[in-house]
Amino acid sequence: MSTRKPHSAPTAPAVTGYGRFAPSPSGDLHLGNLRTALLAWLFARSTGRGFLMRIEDLDRVKAGAAERQLADLAAIGLDWEPEVVQQSERLALYDAAIGRLTSAGRTYECFCTRREIQQAVTAPHGPMGAYPGTCRELTEGEKAQRRDAGRPAALRLRADITGFEITDELHGRYRGAVDDLVLRRGDGTPAYNLAVVVDDAAQGIDQVVRGDDLLPSTPRQAYLATLLEVPVPQYAHVPLVLNTAGQRLAKRDGAVTLRDRLALGETPEYVLELLADSLGYPGATSTTGLLTQFRPENLPREPWTLDPDGLRQPSTCP
Repeated sequence: MSTRKPHSAPTAPAVTGYGRFAPSPSGDLHLGNLRTALLAWLFARSTGRGFLMRIEDLDRVKAGAAERQLADLAAIGLDWEPEVVQQSERLALYDAAIGRLTSAGRTYECFCTRREIQQAVTAPHGPMGAYPGTCRELTEGEKAQRRDAGRPAALRLRADITGFEITDELHGRYRGAVDDLVLRRGDGTPAYNLAVVVDDAAQGIDQVVRGDDLLPSTPRQAYLATLLEVPVPQYAHVPLVLNTAGQRLAKRDGAVTLRDRLALGETPEYVLELLADSLGYPGATSTTGLLTQFRPENLPREPWTLDPDGLRQPSTCP
């Protein structure tokens, strides 16, 4: 996998930390993904931070997707520091973090099926919709019965709070629910909430910019960071891109990937200008120019509704 891109963008003289973009290699990035990546890059570079790429490949992986994603990000003008990290190569780090939590008495086995959890109305030690704590106090005999029945055990965090507050650059103070989140799934795969906290800390990432659909899960991650005694990053959850039906943009919504737009005769500069225009910076045709104008406080706070068949014609349109 290539860890460098052929062209560069300006960076501040001193790196004070790192921002990042961390896609899952399940397919090509659509315009919503590219917009969020662009924002993550702008936030990082405008604050003197370095910028890192991480491939979150613990779940679905499509052959060649990671390479295409990196190529698309480079094509619209983003750059990053080597090397590109892949989560599948970092399992020992996740195991070590789980080991620390287990040694501290912070974990327990959970044998519940997804259906059983969905059918639970509430948790006796948590907010509505949280994991109900069914397996929290199982005896060794009860655990053995479930193992003998062939039930795989996930590993959960034994949380001692029901809510945690973070501060987000765009949303301000936000308090969200915390429950006994999964740390390791029943198939042995480290869970996303654990992996992202471990990776951000290990990579020195102190700024996390991502879609605002992930805001509700962020207090859980911040709380987990405090238990692992690692710094909680600065957060900025940015608006999503929606389709004309008001739903989160997806590849089924038409010509919404960079390759789709190139096939229509457009250029990467054209696509970048579309993204910049959606952020309130019309006419920006390079990341260099956009970076000089970027002000987080001026960003739109509402989603961008995208009709791929009705995009305006930017100045760089062929």
